[in-house]
Amino acid sequence: MKRVFFILLVLFCANMLCEGLRQSASAQEQRLMHKPYIDNRRLHWGFYLGMNMQTAKFENTGYIDPETGEQWFTDQDRFDPGFSVGVLGALRLNKYMELRFSPGISFGQKHLKFHEQKSGRDTTQNMRCNYLTLPIELKVAAPRCNNFRPYALIGVSPIMKLNDPINQPLRDKRFDCMIELGLGCDIYLRYFKLIPEIKFCLSILDVLNSTRDDLEDNPMIKFTKSVDKMKAQMFVFSLYFE
Repeated sequence: MKRVFFILLVLFCANMLCEGLRQSASAQEQRLMHKPYIDNRRLHWGFYLGMNMQTAKFENTGYIDPETGEQWFTDQDRFDPGFSVGVLGALRLNKYMELRFSPGISFGQKHLKFHEQKSGRDTTQNMRCNYLTLPIELKVAAPRCNNFRPYALIGVSPIMKLNDPINQPLRDKRFDCMIELGLGCDIYLRYFKLIPEIKFCLSILDVLNSTRDDLEDNPMIKFTKSVDKMKAQMFVFSLYFE
């Protein structure tokens, strides 16, 4: 997951660099400026649509079931795309910075694989994760070049899980908090501003629900006991319309 994010980050930065060099080389050809005063507004409003990819990082305990002698290890064996939608509110702080609040809902899932060390048996779980996200972000933008303006952002996002199925091998907690890092570019069109953005979100809390009253006397409790910690991660590509 980190490798994918790094590759996308390099490609995005390379694209921004090429665009900047091209704009500098043809600076004498000044383009028509769309929405020249839109960034002077104190408040900005919009909405966004996006795709997400949810992952999880596990720390296994090495727990051995005293009855069967089985030792299970947990990992995520595939990455499935999800969907995100939300609204945007932004407060202009100065010429280059703004404070953003972009509540939304992210629909996705994590496909988990449990591997038994001795026999080599595998079992899986499809962990559906629908989140209400409440990100607060600081956006720092470069000077506008014709109809383009790249930016970087950092933020924090409290998260509440909207679904909580029981009788599953693993469950995560209802609440989490993520650190966000992202890059994007304001594209000024004739009637609105289009903003493509990539963002990586990393949980700062252990989200494993280790109190499993729903699995009392259920053999699936061994899967929960085999995991010490679980931290969620999410990669998001969004299109903002402002």
